[in-house]
Amino acid sequence: MKKELGVLMVLSVVLLSGCGGSDKPETVTQGLGESPSKQVTTQPVQDTDAKLLGSSEDEKVKFYKKTDGAILDINGNKKDFPWNVPVDTGTAPQVYYTDVTGDRKEEAVIIIQTGRGTGLNNYDIHVVSAEDLSEIKVQSYEEIVADQIETHVAKKGDDTLAISVKAQGKEYNFNYGFDPAPDQKQDSLGFGGVYIYSLENQKIKLNLGAAVPGTTTYVCDFNVTYKFDSAKNELVADQIEVKPIEK
Repeated sequence: MKKELGVLMVLSVVLLSGCGGSDKPETVTQGLGESPSKQVTTQPVQDTDAKLLGSSEDEKVKFYKKTDGAILDINGNKKDFPWNVPVDTGTAPQVYYTDVTGDRKEEAVIIIQTGRGTGLNNYDIHVVSAEDLSEIKVQSYEEIVADQIETHVAKKGDDTLAISVKAQGKEYNFNYGFDPAPDQKQDSLGFGGVYIYSLENQKIKLNLGAAVPGTTTYVCDFNVTYKFDSAKNELVADQIEVKPIEK
């Protein structure tokens, strides 16, 4: 009888030990010197309506359109931006991963066509730091025109136009072969119909067209090259080249 009781007691201890082990939560021990961040798994943002529109040549930058803006993915880090991304203008977005600030660190550069038509060709540009996904301001064409460009238009007696342009303090004078709006008063050139951004040799460029007011007759191009102003944390106009359009 004592032998049977002993066997039963041993079985009871084994069963209780098994039950007690299954009730305890599993404990994970962190190794010495191991950063807690290494144990955290970040789930990617799920956007069911996101559509890939383009990526950089090395595929380190991916650009997506969604219903209410855009998503930029730089090396797996994603951020939403409220950018204007038209459904289809016929021109795919341009996506780059290169250093445009001169700090030897790459930025994402996105160039998007936002409008096109007769006498109309518009682009937006966005530059985003790869380190913290903050957007770096690019001086707009409106600011450049207001701060660094002056224009004047005068009608001549032979139905041609005398045009005077000053950019960054340098003056240019030329004639345009006919007056496309003889019944309208014209004092200065108009901007906003054509502004096209591009990237050349890690430099942001802007082609800015100037037209006779009230028309789509372009008489002059301003070719702007940008540089990075570290004090302002902004890409600003550095050089402006003026090219009259002959007619």
